[in-house]
Amino acid sequence: MHRLTLLLLSAMVALPARGDGPAPRWRQGWGLTGTATAESAGGHAPGFAQLLLQARGGGREAQVRNLLAGPLQVRLRDAADGRTMAAPVLLPPGGQRDLLWLADTGGGARLLLDAFPGDPSARPGDHLYRLPFAGVPVRVSQGIDGAHSHRDAQNRHAIDFPLPEGTPVLAARAGTVMQVLADAPVDGCLVRVLHADGGMALYAHLQAGSLAVRPGQAVLAGQVLARSGNTGRSTGPHLHFAVQANTGLALASIPFRMAGPRGELRFARETGAPP
Repeated sequence: MHRLTLLLLSAMVALPARGDGPAPRWRQGWGLTGTATAESAGGHAPGFAQLLLQARGGGREAQVRNLLAGPLQVRLRDAADGRTMAAPVLLPPGGQRDLLWLADTGGGARLLLDAFPGDPSARPGDHLYRLPFAGVPVRVSQGIDGAHSHRDAQNRHAIDFPLPEGTPVLAARAGTVMQVLADAPVDGCLVRVLHADGGMALYAHLQAGSLAVRPGQAVLAGQVLARSGNTGRSTGPHLHFAVQANTGLALASIPFRMAGPRGELRFARETGAPP
């Protein structure tokens, strides 16, 4: 399981100089008039937000739109030095907000949009999740602090379950589908479910074409979300499962408990992992 690259979304936009003439390069480059879909700094993360630049009063209004069916925390920074240009704001599902007005001075500007799913004020509770599959032996191919791809904050407490392709993947807890992606470069086909306490469950590397839910849909524990697969950067068929939370301009995996066929499962920290 490759590390999840959903922490930082970045959109770099060069503001054109004032004047007539051919369409500015930033419009040509993004392919839409005054719009840009936010991407990760490394170019791998699926979009959480869309940055829009609207002509207004001799300049450009930088607007951001939440593409998730759940809360999204955003912040606008100067790409040159990293300084904050617009204070962090929390957008509701599908919400849009003006962040900053920039005058057309001729010098241009490069903007960095940081976007983090979830509400930073949420406090996920201690909940016993159910096993996200049935009828298959419970095995773990990579556990807590796994050396292959579970050493970063977003995946430290993730668990990889080897599963035959096509195994139904079940909601481990009731919630609302926050995000579905059919072909994210790293995580492949994925589903993100938002829970009542603000925690978010991630199901990744699902089978292409198997999605059974849509954003905004309420799901019950045990409901089929998709089928297991081997999409994205995966070394073999498996389900990558993690519970994550917005810890304040950061996305982190958090410990969780899970019930198995014979009682609560115990996930050990991998040998050699840092304390």
